Amino acid sequence: MSGATLSAGELWLLIIVLSGAAYGLKVLGFVVVGGRTMPPVLNRCLALIPASLLAALVAKDTFTTAQELVLDARAVGLVVAIVAVWRKAPFIVVVVAAMAATALVRALA
Repeated sequence: MSGATLSAGELWLLIIVLSGAAYGLKVLGFVVVGGRTMPPVLNRCLALIPASLLAALVAKDTFTTAQELVLDARAVGLVVAIVAVWRKAPFIVVVVAAMAATALVRALA
């Protein structure tokens, strides 16, 4: 960025405009699709989008810091979480185990 700053009024206007655009795009989907049914192939593909988006966000947040690729304690936490999910552990166990593994690696490093 060029370092330009926005006033409080300009910032709120930008937030309102972007919120309206996001809402408008969501409404547009309902208007365009309407009451029509989607082909089964498209329904299956659309059902996979949330999981793939979540996986992409987790990977990005785990292996990057700012603009750099890193391999640190977060990767260990991710591996522990993957193993816990694979072993069908309850969600809270997955979160606590990943958190504990990450904290332990950071404490030992």
